[in-house]
Amino acid sequence: MTKLPDNVVGRAYRSTIGWDLIAELEDLNDRMPGHEGERVGAERVAETFEAVGLDAVSLEPFPIPAWWRGDASLTVAHGDRDTTFGLSHELVELPGTPSGDVTGELVDMGYGLPEDFEAVDLSGDIVMASSLTPDNYGRWVHRSEKYHYAAESGAAAFVFYNHLEGALPPTGNIGSVNGPGPIPALGVSKETGARLQRYCDDDTTEVELSVESEVGRGTSHNIEGSVGPDTDEEVLFTAHVDGHDVGTAANDNGFGTAMVVEVGKMLALIADELETKVRLVVFGAEETGLYGSYYWSHTHDLNNVKCIVNVDGAGYSRNLEIHSHGFETVANVFETVSEEYEIPLHTEDGIRPNSDHWPFVQRGVAGVQGRSSSEESGRGWGHTHGDTFDKLDVRDLRDMSILCAAGIARLARRDVEVEHVDDEMIRQTCVDEGFDVGMKATDTWPWGKPKDWPWADKL
Repeated sequence: MTKLPDNVVGRAYRSTIGWDLIAELEDLNDRMPGHEGERVGAERVAETFEAVGLDAVSLEPFPIPAWWRGDASLTVAHGDRDTTFGLSHELVELPGTPSGDVTGELVDMGYGLPEDFEAVDLSGDIVMASSLTPDNYGRWVHRSEKYHYAAESGAAAFVFYNHLEGALPPTGNIGSVNGPGPIPALGVSKETGARLQRYCDDDTTEVELSVESEVGRGTSHNIEGSVGPDTDEEVLFTAHVDGHDVGTAANDNGFGTAMVVEVGKMLALIADELETKVRLVVFGAEETGLYGSYYWSHTHDLNNVKCIVNVDGAGYSRNLEIHSHGFETVANVFETVSEEYEIPLHTEDGIRPNSDHWPFVQRGVAGVQGRSSSEESGRGWGHTHGDTFDKLDVRDLRDMSILCAAGIARLARRDVEVEHVDDEMIRQTCVDEGFDVGMKATDTWPWGKPKDWPWADKL
Protein backbone atom coordinates (compact mmCIF):
# COMPACT_ATOMS: atom_id res chain seq x y z
CA MET A 1 0.00 0.00 0.00
CA THR A 2 1.30 3.45 -0.94
CA LYS A 3 -1.66 5.70 -0.33
CA LEU A 4 -4.81 5.39 1.70
CA PRO A 5 -7.92 4.71 -0.42
CA ASP A 6 -9.79 7.87 -1.38
CA ASN A 7 -12.90 6.81 0.52
CA VAL A 8 -10.84 6.45 3.73
CA VAL A 9 -9.38 9.93 3.31
CA GLY A 10 -12.83 11.32 2.51
CA ARG A 11 -14.29 9.79 5.67
CA ALA A 12 -11.38 11.22 7.69
CA TYR A 13 -12.21 14.73 6.48
CA ARG A 14 -15.76 14.28 7.72
CA SER A 15 -14.91 12.48 10.96
CA THR A 16 -15.61 14.23 14.26
CA ILE A 17 -14.99 11.37 16.69
CA GLY A 18 -11.50 12.56 17.68
CA TRP A 19 -12.57 16.19 17.83
CA ASP A 20 -15.53 15.29 20.06
CA LEU A 21 -13.19 13.26 22.29
CA ILE A 22 -10.99 16.33 22.94
CA ALA A 23 -14.08 18.22 24.11
CA GLU A 24 -15.04 15.35 26.42
CA LEU A 25 -11.55 15.19 27.88
CA GLU A 26 -11.55 18.95 28.42
CA ASP A 27 -14.82 18.72 30.33
CA LEU A 28 -13.15 16.45 32.90
CA ASN A 29 -11.15 19.58 33.93
CA ASP A 30 -8.42 17.74 35.86
CA ARG A 31 -6.49 14.84 34.29
CA MET A 32 -3.43 15.02 36.52
CA PRO A 33 -1.78 11.59 36.81
CA GLY A 34 -3.46 9.52 39.50
CA HIS A 35 -6.48 11.82 39.79
CA GLU A 36 -10.06 10.75 39.13
CA GLY A 37 -10.25 12.70 35.88
CA GLU A 38 -7.32 10.80 34.39
CA ARG A 39 -9.04 7.49 35.17
CA VAL A 40 -12.35 8.59 33.63
CA GLY A 41 -10.48 9.94 30.61
CA ALA A 42 -8.70 6.61 30.15
CA GLU A 43 -12.01 4.76 30.28
CA ARG A 44 -13.48 7.13 27.69
CA VAL A 45 -10.51 6.56 25.37
CA ALA A 46 -10.96 2.78 25.70
CA GLU A 47 -14.65 3.15 24.78
CA THR A 48 -13.68 5.21 21.74
CA PHE A 49 -11.12 2.61 20.68
CA GLU A 50 -13.93 0.05 20.73
CA ALA A 51 -16.20 2.38 18.76
CA VAL A 52 -13.69 2.86 15.92
CA GLY A 53 -13.18 -0.89 15.53
CA LEU A 54 -9.84 -1.62 17.19
CA ASP A 55 -9.09 -5.16 18.35
CA ALA A 56 -7.97 -6.37 21.80
CA VAL A 57 -8.77 -3.06 23.55
CA SER A 58 -7.43 -3.03 27.11
CA LEU A 59 -7.00 -0.72 30.09
CA GLU A 60 -3.85 -1.58 32.05
CA PRO A 61 -3.42 -0.10 35.57
CA PHE A 62 -0.04 0.61 37.14
CA PRO A 63 1.04 2.36 40.37
CA ILE A 64 2.58 5.85 40.42
CA PRO A 65 3.58 8.56 42.88
CA ALA A 66 0.69 11.06 42.85
CA TRP A 67 0.55 14.75 43.75
CA TRP A 68 -2.31 17.05 44.76
CA ARG A 69 -2.28 20.84 44.64
CA GLY A 70 -2.90 23.01 47.72
CA ASP A 71 -2.61 26.75 48.38
CA ALA A 72 0.43 28.82 47.46
CA SER A 73 1.54 32.42 47.81
CA LEU A 74 4.54 34.69 47.39
CA THR A 75 4.88 37.84 49.50
CA VAL A 76 7.46 40.49 48.59
CA ALA A 77 8.70 43.15 50.99
CA HIS A 78 9.54 46.14 48.79
CA GLY A 79 10.06 49.60 50.22
CA ASP A 80 7.39 50.31 52.79
CA ARG A 81 4.87 47.96 51.17
CA ASP A 82 4.27 44.22 51.17
CA THR A 83 2.74 42.68 48.05
CA THR A 84 1.28 39.18 48.04
CA PHE A 85 0.87 37.16 44.85
CA GLY A 86 -1.51 34.24 45.14
CA LEU A 87 -4.10 34.47 42.38
CA SER A 88 -4.30 31.79 39.69
CA HIS A 89 -3.15 34.16 36.94
CA GLU A 90 -0.11 35.12 39.02
CA LEU A 91 1.33 31.83 40.20
CA VAL A 92 0.85 28.06 40.45
CA GLU A 93 2.74 25.29 42.20
CA LEU A 94 4.98 23.03 40.14
CA PRO A 95 3.85 19.39 40.48
CA GLY A 96 6.24 17.45 42.66
CA THR A 97 6.94 20.40 44.91
CA PRO A 98 7.07 19.63 48.62
CA SER A 99 5.13 21.75 51.08
CA GLY A 100 7.06 24.48 52.84
CA ASP A 101 7.24 28.03 54.15
CA VAL A 102 10.45 29.78 53.18
CA THR A 103 11.83 33.28 53.70
CA GLY A 104 14.87 34.44 51.78
CA GLU A 105 16.44 36.93 49.41
CA LEU A 106 15.05 36.85 45.87
CA VAL A 107 17.77 36.23 43.25
CA ASP A 108 17.15 36.28 39.48
CA MET A 109 19.34 33.77 37.60
CA GLY A 110 18.08 34.81 34.17
CA TYR A 111 17.88 31.88 31.75
CA GLY A 112 19.06 29.47 34.45
CA LEU A 113 21.63 27.78 32.21
CA PRO A 114 24.18 25.37 33.72
CA GLU A 115 26.99 27.92 33.54
CA ASP A 116 24.85 30.52 35.34
CA PHE A 117 25.05 28.40 38.48
CA GLU A 118 28.77 27.58 38.36
CA ALA A 119 30.60 28.52 41.58
CA VAL A 120 27.55 30.45 42.85
CA ASP A 121 26.49 30.17 46.50
CA LEU A 122 22.72 30.63 46.75
CA SER A 123 22.34 29.31 50.28
CA GLY A 124 18.97 30.28 51.72
CA ASP A 125 17.98 32.31 48.65
CA ILE A 126 14.76 32.07 46.64
CA VAL A 127 15.95 31.64 43.07
CA MET A 128 14.14 32.76 39.91
CA ALA A 129 14.75 31.48 36.37
CA SER A 130 13.07 32.04 33.01
CA SER A 131 11.17 29.42 31.01
CA LEU A 132 13.11 30.59 27.94
CA THR A 133 16.24 28.98 26.55
CA PRO A 134 18.12 31.18 24.06
CA ASP A 135 17.69 29.99 20.47
CA ASN A 136 21.46 29.91 19.94
CA TYR A 137 22.19 27.79 23.02
CA GLY A 138 22.15 24.52 21.10
CA ARG A 139 19.69 22.58 23.23
CA TRP A 140 16.60 23.18 25.34
CA VAL A 141 17.26 23.47 29.09
CA HIS A 142 14.33 21.84 30.89
CA ARG A 143 12.64 23.46 33.89
CA SER A 144 13.60 20.54 36.15
CA GLU A 145 17.24 21.06 35.19
CA LYS A 146 17.11 24.71 36.26
CA TYR A 147 15.31 23.67 39.44
CA HIS A 148 17.96 21.11 40.38
CA TYR A 149 20.80 23.55 39.70
CA ALA A 150 19.14 25.97 42.11
CA ALA A 151 18.70 23.29 44.78
CA GLU A 152 22.29 22.07 44.40
CA SER A 153 23.51 25.67 44.80
CA GLY A 154 21.81 25.89 48.19
CA ALA A 155 18.57 27.68 47.22
CA ALA A 156 15.68 27.35 49.66
CA ALA A 157 12.99 27.64 46.96
CA PHE A 158 12.58 28.05 43.19
CA VAL A 159 10.43 30.38 41.07
CA PHE A 160 10.00 29.61 37.36
CA TYR A 161 8.71 32.58 35.34
CA ASN A 162 7.08 32.39 31.92
CA HIS A 163 8.60 34.20 28.94
CA LEU A 164 5.23 34.35 27.12
CA GLU A 165 2.79 37.11 28.00
CA GLY A 166 -0.87 36.67 28.90
CA ALA A 167 -0.99 36.22 32.70
CA LEU A 168 -0.21 32.52 32.29
CA PRO A 169 1.99 31.00 35.00
CA PRO A 170 3.71 27.84 33.70
CA THR A 171 3.48 24.52 35.47
CA GLY A 172 5.35 21.25 34.96
CA ASN A 173 6.80 18.45 37.01
CA ILE A 174 9.96 18.90 39.10
CA GLY A 175 9.45 15.90 41.38
CA SER A 176 11.93 13.10 41.93
CA VAL A 177 11.42 9.52 40.76
CA ASN A 178 9.60 8.36 43.87
CA GLY A 179 8.42 11.55 45.53
CA PRO A 180 8.72 15.32 45.79
CA GLY A 181 11.71 17.39 44.81
CA PRO A 182 14.11 18.84 47.38
CA ILE A 183 12.78 22.43 47.65
CA PRO A 184 9.42 24.21 47.20
CA ALA A 185 8.76 25.48 43.67
CA LEU A 186 6.31 27.83 41.95
CA GLY A 187 5.62 28.94 38.40
CA VAL A 188 4.72 32.60 37.85
CA SER A 189 3.40 34.49 34.85
CA LYS A 190 5.63 36.67 32.68
CA GLU A 191 3.93 39.73 34.15
CA THR A 192 4.50 38.65 37.75
CA GLY A 193 8.05 37.64 36.86
CA ALA A 194 8.75 41.05 35.30
CA ARG A 195 7.60 42.74 38.48
CA LEU A 196 9.79 40.49 40.61
CA GLN A 197 12.72 41.19 38.28
CA ARG A 198 12.18 44.92 38.77
CA TYR A 199 12.28 44.45 42.52
CA CYS A 200 15.55 42.52 42.20
CA ASP A 201 17.03 45.29 40.06
CA ASP A 202 16.01 47.99 42.53
CA ASP A 203 17.48 46.53 45.70
CA THR A 204 17.86 43.47 47.87
CA THR A 205 14.39 41.97 48.09
CA GLU A 206 13.13 39.63 50.78
CA VAL A 207 10.41 37.16 49.88
CA GLU A 208 8.15 34.83 51.84
CA LEU A 209 7.09 31.78 49.83
CA SER A 210 4.41 29.38 51.02
CA VAL A 211 3.41 26.10 49.36
CA GLU A 212 0.92 23.46 50.45
CA SER A 213 0.72 20.15 48.59
CA GLU A 214 0.10 16.48 49.19
CA VAL A 215 2.21 13.61 47.88
CA GLY A 216 1.04 10.00 47.99
CA ARG A 217 0.42 6.97 45.82
CA GLY A 218 -2.03 6.62 42.97
CA THR A 219 -2.95 4.53 39.95
CA SER A 220 -2.68 5.45 36.29
CA HIS A 221 -3.67 3.50 33.18
CA ASN A 222 -2.36 2.72 29.71
CA ILE A 223 -5.02 2.24 27.03
CA GLU A 224 -4.33 0.22 23.92
CA GLY A 225 -5.90 -1.52 20.97
CA SER A 226 -4.56 -3.09 17.80
CA VAL A 227 -5.40 -3.36 14.13
CA GLY A 228 -4.10 -5.56 11.32
CA PRO A 229 -2.64 -9.07 11.23
CA ASP A 230 -1.61 -10.93 14.36
CA THR A 231 2.14 -10.62 13.81
CA ASP A 232 4.77 -10.65 16.56
CA GLU A 233 6.31 -7.52 15.08
CA GLU A 234 4.28 -4.35 15.56
CA VAL A 235 4.34 -0.64 14.83
CA LEU A 236 3.35 1.62 17.75
CA PHE A 237 1.44 4.90 17.39
CA THR A 238 1.11 6.70 20.72
CA ALA A 239 0.08 9.76 22.76
CA HIS A 240 -0.80 10.37 26.44
CA VAL A 241 -4.17 10.87 28.15
CA ASP A 242 -3.06 12.77 31.26
CA GLY A 243 -2.58 16.53 31.51
CA HIS A 244 -1.86 19.31 33.95
CA ASP A 245 -4.75 20.47 36.08
CA VAL A 246 -4.27 24.25 35.70
CA GLY A 247 -5.75 24.15 32.20
CA THR A 248 -7.80 21.43 30.59
CA ALA A 249 -4.94 19.80 28.64
CA ALA A 250 -6.89 20.06 25.38
CA ASN A 251 -3.73 20.32 23.31
CA ASP A 252 -1.24 18.60 25.62
CA ASN A 253 -2.17 15.93 24.98
CA GLY A 254 -5.88 15.71 24.22
CA PHE A 255 -5.03 16.55 20.61
CA GLY A 256 -2.50 13.72 20.39
CA THR A 257 -4.99 11.30 21.93
CA ALA A 258 -7.55 12.33 19.31
CA MET A 259 -4.95 11.71 16.58
CA VAL A 260 -4.43 8.16 17.86
CA VAL A 261 -8.20 7.60 17.69
CA GLU A 262 -8.51 9.03 14.17
CA VAL A 263 -5.49 7.08 12.91
CA GLY A 264 -6.91 3.92 14.47
CA LYS A 265 -10.24 4.55 12.77
CA MET A 266 -8.62 4.93 9.34
CA LEU A 267 -6.42 1.88 9.76
CA ALA A 268 -9.38 -0.24 10.89
CA LEU A 269 -10.96 0.46 7.48
CA ILE A 270 -7.93 -1.04 5.71
CA ALA A 271 -7.06 -3.68 8.33
CA ASP A 272 -7.00 -6.50 5.76
CA GLU A 273 -4.36 -4.68 3.72
CA LEU A 274 -1.92 -4.07 6.58
CA GLU A 275 1.09 -6.40 6.56
CA THR A 276 2.20 -5.84 10.17
CA LYS A 277 0.20 -5.33 13.36
CA VAL A 278 -0.27 -1.72 14.44
CA ARG A 279 -0.72 -1.13 18.15
CA LEU A 280 -2.37 2.13 19.20
CA VAL A 281 -1.35 3.14 22.74
CA VAL A 282 -2.41 6.11 24.86
CA PHE A 283 -0.13 6.22 27.89
CA GLY A 284 -0.94 7.50 31.36
CA ALA A 285 1.19 9.64 33.69
CA GLU A 286 3.46 11.17 31.06
CA GLU A 287 3.50 14.60 32.67
CA THR A 288 4.99 13.49 35.97
CA GLY A 289 7.75 11.20 34.74
CA LEU A 290 6.82 9.11 31.65
CA TYR A 291 5.53 6.42 34.01
CA GLY A 292 3.14 4.82 31.51
CA SER A 293 5.67 4.47 28.70
CA TYR A 294 8.38 3.24 31.06
CA TYR A 295 5.92 0.68 32.43
CA TRP A 296 4.94 -0.48 28.94
CA SER A 297 8.51 -0.65 27.67
CA HIS A 298 9.62 -2.71 30.67
CA THR A 299 6.71 -5.16 30.49
CA HIS A 300 6.88 -5.94 26.75
CA ASP A 301 9.51 -7.42 24.47
CA LEU A 302 11.00 -4.44 22.65
CA ASN A 303 12.45 -6.76 20.00
CA ASN A 304 8.89 -7.00 18.67
CA VAL A 305 8.53 -3.22 18.32
CA LYS A 306 9.44 -2.31 14.76
CA CYS A 307 9.23 1.38 15.58
CA ILE A 308 7.27 3.90 17.63
CA VAL A 309 5.70 7.17 16.45
CA ASN A 310 4.68 9.38 19.37
CA VAL A 311 2.49 12.47 18.83
CA ASP A 312 2.96 14.65 21.90
CA GLY A 313 3.24 18.29 20.89
CA ALA A 314 1.08 18.22 17.77
CA GLY A 315 -1.75 20.74 17.65
CA TYR A 316 0.06 24.04 18.17
CA SER A 317 -0.08 24.79 14.45
CA ARG A 318 -0.97 23.20 11.12
CA ASN A 319 2.22 21.57 9.85
CA LEU A 320 3.56 18.29 11.18
CA GLU A 321 7.19 18.14 12.31
CA ILE A 322 8.95 14.77 12.74
CA HIS A 323 11.92 14.51 15.11
CA SER A 324 13.71 11.39 13.89
CA HIS A 325 16.45 10.85 16.53
CA GLY A 326 18.59 9.73 13.60
CA PHE A 327 16.20 6.99 12.39
CA GLU A 328 16.22 8.17 8.80
CA THR A 329 14.04 5.37 7.44
CA VAL A 330 11.09 6.51 9.54
CA ALA A 331 11.67 10.15 8.62
CA ASN A 332 11.89 9.23 4.94
CA VAL A 333 8.55 7.44 5.13
CA PHE A 334 6.87 10.58 6.42
CA GLU A 335 8.58 12.73 3.81
CA THR A 336 7.22 10.36 1.16
CA VAL A 337 3.63 10.58 2.37
CA SER A 338 3.97 14.35 2.70
CA GLU A 339 4.80 14.50 -1.02
CA GLU A 340 2.01 12.07 -1.92
CA TYR A 341 -0.67 14.09 -0.14
CA GLU A 342 0.89 17.50 -0.83
CA ILE A 343 0.61 18.32 2.87
CA PRO A 344 3.72 20.13 4.20
CA LEU A 345 5.93 18.36 6.72
CA HIS A 346 9.27 19.19 8.29
CA THR A 347 11.85 16.79 9.75
CA GLU A 348 14.53 17.29 12.40
CA ASP A 349 17.20 14.71 13.23
CA GLY A 350 18.17 15.76 16.75
CA ILE A 351 17.45 13.97 20.01
CA ARG A 352 14.39 14.89 22.12
CA PRO A 353 14.88 13.07 25.44
CA ASN A 354 11.40 13.89 26.72
CA SER A 355 7.94 12.39 26.18
CA ASP A 356 6.83 8.80 25.71
CA HIS A 357 9.07 7.82 22.80
CA TRP A 358 12.13 8.33 25.00
CA PRO A 359 11.92 5.09 27.10
CA PHE A 360 12.04 3.26 23.76
CA VAL A 361 14.63 5.37 21.94
CA GLN A 362 17.09 5.31 24.86
CA ARG A 363 17.17 1.51 24.50
CA GLY A 364 17.83 1.67 20.76
CA VAL A 365 14.27 1.19 19.46
CA ALA A 366 13.55 3.21 16.32
CA GLY A 367 11.34 6.06 17.46
CA VAL A 368 10.22 9.51 16.35
CA GLN A 369 8.17 12.30 17.89
CA GLY A 370 5.51 14.05 15.85
CA ARG A 371 4.98 17.68 16.79
CA SER A 372 3.67 20.85 15.18
CA SER A 373 6.04 23.29 13.55
CA SER A 374 5.96 26.64 15.27
CA GLU A 375 8.13 29.74 15.20
CA GLU A 376 7.42 30.38 18.88
CA SER A 377 10.02 29.32 21.45
CA GLY A 378 8.73 26.95 24.10
CA ARG A 379 5.48 25.02 24.41
CA GLY A 380 3.06 27.91 23.76
CA TRP A 381 -0.21 27.45 25.63
CA GLY A 382 0.92 24.10 27.02
CA HIS A 383 1.29 23.68 30.77
CA THR A 384 -0.76 26.83 31.45
CA HIS A 385 -4.38 27.81 32.09
CA GLY A 386 -4.53 28.66 28.37
CA ASP A 387 -4.34 25.06 27.14
CA THR A 388 -8.01 24.91 26.17
CA PHE A 389 -10.17 23.50 23.38
CA ASP A 390 -10.85 26.87 21.73
CA LYS A 391 -7.17 27.17 20.70
CA LEU A 392 -7.38 24.10 18.44
CA ASP A 393 -8.49 23.67 14.83
CA VAL A 394 -10.27 20.57 13.52
CA ARG A 395 -8.55 21.01 10.13
CA ASP A 396 -5.15 20.54 11.79
CA LEU A 397 -6.40 17.35 13.42
CA ARG A 398 -7.63 15.96 10.09
CA ASP A 399 -4.55 16.88 8.04
CA MET A 400 -2.04 15.55 10.56
CA SER A 401 -4.07 12.42 11.29
CA ILE A 402 -4.21 11.56 7.57
CA LEU A 403 -0.44 12.05 7.22
CA CYS A 404 0.18 9.87 10.28
CA ALA A 405 -2.24 7.14 9.17
CA ALA A 406 -0.55 6.99 5.77
CA GLY A 407 2.88 6.99 7.40
CA ILE A 408 1.99 4.23 9.86
CA ALA A 409 0.43 2.10 7.09
CA ARG A 410 3.63 2.46 5.08
CA LEU A 411 5.81 1.60 8.09
CA ALA A 412 3.69 -1.54 8.51
CA ARG A 413 4.77 -2.80 5.08
CA ARG A 414 7.11 -5.79 5.18
CA ASP A 415 9.39 -4.26 2.55
CA VAL A 416 10.01 -1.19 4.74
CA GLU A 417 12.80 -2.29 7.05
CA VAL A 418 13.50 -0.27 10.19
CA GLU A 419 16.62 -1.16 12.15
CA HIS A 420 17.14 -0.71 15.88
CA VAL A 421 20.52 0.56 17.07
CA ASP A 422 22.78 -0.17 20.01
CA ASP A 423 21.82 2.03 22.94
CA GLU A 424 25.46 3.19 23.06
CA MET A 425 24.81 5.13 19.85
CA ILE A 426 21.90 6.94 21.53
CA ARG A 427 24.02 7.62 24.60
CA GLN A 428 26.80 9.11 22.49
CA THR A 429 24.34 11.29 20.56
CA CYS A 430 23.01 12.63 23.87
CA VAL A 431 26.57 13.49 24.88
CA ASP A 432 27.34 15.08 21.51
CA GLU A 433 24.22 17.26 21.75
CA GLY A 434 24.85 18.19 25.40
CA PHE A 435 21.78 16.52 26.90
CA ASP A 436 23.86 14.42 29.29
CA VAL A 437 24.55 17.54 31.39
CA GLY A 438 20.92 18.19 32.26
CA MET A 439 19.93 14.53 32.52
CA LYS A 440 22.71 13.83 35.00
CA ALA A 441 21.75 16.94 36.97
CA THR A 442 18.16 15.69 37.29
CA ASP A 443 19.14 12.03 37.87
CA THR A 444 17.41 10.90 34.68
CA TRP A 445 20.54 9.71 32.84
CA PRO A 446 19.67 6.06 32.17
CA TRP A 447 23.13 4.73 31.36
CA GLY A 448 24.97 3.29 34.34
CA LYS A 449 21.74 2.64 36.21
CA PRO A 450 20.58 -0.86 37.18
CA LYS A 451 19.39 -2.89 34.21
CA ASP A 452 15.71 -2.52 35.09
CA TRP A 453 15.97 1.22 35.83
CA PRO A 454 13.93 3.32 35.97
CA TRP A 455 10.66 1.42 36.31
CA ALA A 456 11.76 -0.67 39.30
CA ASP A 457 12.53 2.54 41.24
CA LYS A 458 9.08 3.92 40.42
CA LEU A 459 7.02 1.16 42.03
